[in-house]
Amino acid sequence: MIGVRSFRIAVSAMAAALAAPVAAGAQEAVTERVIKAEHARQGVASDGQSIYAVDNNVITRISLADGTQTGEWNGDPKLFPHLNSCTVVESELVCASSNYPAVPQLSTVEIYDLASLKHVRSVALGAMPGSLTTLDRHDGEWWATFANYDDRGTPEGRSHRDSFVAQMDEQFRMVRMWGLPDTVLERLSPSSVSGASWSEDGLLYLSGHDRPELYVMALPQAGGLLRHVATVGIASHGQAIDIDPADKGLIWSIDRDSRTVLASRLPDLSAD
Repeated sequence: MIGVRSFRIAVSAMAAALAAPVAAGAQEAVTERVIKAEHARQGVASDGQSIYAVDNNVITRISLADGTQTGEWNGDPKLFPHLNSCTVVESELVCASSNYPAVPQLSTVEIYDLASLKHVRSVALGAMPGSLTTLDRHDGEWWATFANYDDRGTPEGRSHRDSFVAQMDEQFRMVRMWGLPDTVLERLSPSSVSGASWSEDGLLYLSGHDRPELYVMALPQAGGLLRHVATVGIASHGQAIDIDPADKGLIWSIDRDSRTVLASRLPDLSAD
């Protein structure tokens, strides 16, 4: 059994690690707007006119014009135990969902009508190589993240290192899958990827569970690991993110402690 003093040292070490700044030379995303959102606990999506604050089984639509709430969906916690992230695709809000922290890991894609926020259909993925935490549409394909953790919600023998980014077809069937490099895995520990959004210039922005930073990734020319292009500091601390479809240089994120949604200007990485 761990002693009280050892436990306090371990907790202090973890707190210090989470508070540690991003890597030297990293660039910063500059916060431009903060919007109050009571249900900003899992993530946020944007359609350019509204944002959608995501909780475990609640989605709230907020107008960007004046910050007022314009719609809300509430789901049965037994059917929707853990919504993770969402993205807007045409007239629908498409969300990654899982049964976390239960095992075996069973994930679904939950789809909502954008105008009414009514739940319209569910796609059961069954057992996958982790819990589905992110889903995005890019280059005519679906892109997903399957997460594993060091503590709970993960089958025995797996850890946060067994987290993967996958390309999927129209029926959400796996086409290709990549692992993450050590430079990102060491920052995600003991959790995993919580947010992912493709930029206009073909870079994949990942966010973790707690740290105030984004990991900018690119598909590799060869090999099974994504390429770590840059680390970008951001004011929010992890969870799901979404690059604005109307302003491709703006990324949306959440701060769980203050129940707010942040809009941040991404740095120009074209010279990197």
